[in-house]
Amino acid sequence: MISRVIGFEKGFLLSNGNYFETYEVMLPKLNKFDLAVKNLAVSINPIDTKLRQSGKGIPQPHVLGFDSVGIVTQLGSQVENIEIGDRVLFAGTTRRFGSYSESQVVDSRIVAKLPNKISTDEAAALPLTFITAYEMLFEKMGLIAGEKQNKGTLFIINGAGGVGSIAIQLAKWAGLNVIATASRKESKEWVERMGADLVIDHHKNLTKQLNKLGYQSIPNILILHSTDHYFEEMCDLLEPFGHLGSIVGSNKDLDLAKLKNKSGSFDWEYMFAKTDYDFDVASQGKILELLVQLLQERKIKSTLTKIIPGFSPEVFYQAHQIVEENQMIGKLVIHY
Repeated sequence: MISRVIGFEKGFLLSNGNYFETYEVMLPKLNKFDLAVKNLAVSINPIDTKLRQSGKGIPQPHVLGFDSVGIVTQLGSQVENIEIGDRVLFAGTTRRFGSYSESQVVDSRIVAKLPNKISTDEAAALPLTFITAYEMLFEKMGLIAGEKQNKGTLFIINGAGGVGSIAIQLAKWAGLNVIATASRKESKEWVERMGADLVIDHHKNLTKQLNKLGYQSIPNILILHSTDHYFEEMCDLLEPFGHLGSIVGSNKDLDLAKLKNKSGSFDWEYMFAKTDYDFDVASQGKILELLVQLLQERKIKSTLTKIIPGFSPEVFYQAHQIVEENQMIGKLVIHY
């Protein structure tokens, strides 16, 4: 099967011009677990912009895109509980052509069916950030993945980002008290709308602000921006036997010895680890089934804030420009 895709030959900076191009590629033959999907909408994540700059770790031509909602058009021989014509959502993998494509092949174990009542665009904004937040909170930090099943506090640095916006909502659903950082008026309002109990300013001293609110230590801390900048201060703030987690790589070595005498844990989360290493892949489909359930029950809100229509190199270039400005609140979705 041939599909039109938007891709590029080698990594590039937006300041050097638009090197996205339209290609026609032959999609791989379906294996027993695969689906072919006609994409309807895709969201743009920060990892898209990083991979576009480096051009590393993805097939050529580089076809990015992870979050997607699409219609199933073909089934592998061992696909269960999914039929041709079903609408599905998924976050994809770095190992195959992504969703900047009219059609793509995806492992059925990492998709979930999407009921008719849920909007295509609102759903397309969520898979990658929901899986990331879920894996961090419930698989890495050891919290219980159930409604009101936990007590205690979660502190999130960069609460207005894509993962932060979902982590706030998931943590509140799970029963936690949530403190998040935001600096601009709009981002503070957004974080409050997502459900944060308290909001503090990451441009000011975090420890002093938390102490003033009555917090001397915190059991669960999520660094979602500038890990090396916040690491030492968060080690000091972490409660004994607590969990300090991050999704953002560090530019310098982190001194994990700082956590030793507290029996503190440091948790990395990378959503593609499971599909990169073929580890517990089907769990991501189950996580997305929970997302669909929480959307239906209105216990999770979509983080969609902007839609751009179209399927062209110009549309994707514009979308990457908006995301790279770092002023974006919520998620941007391109609707094909």
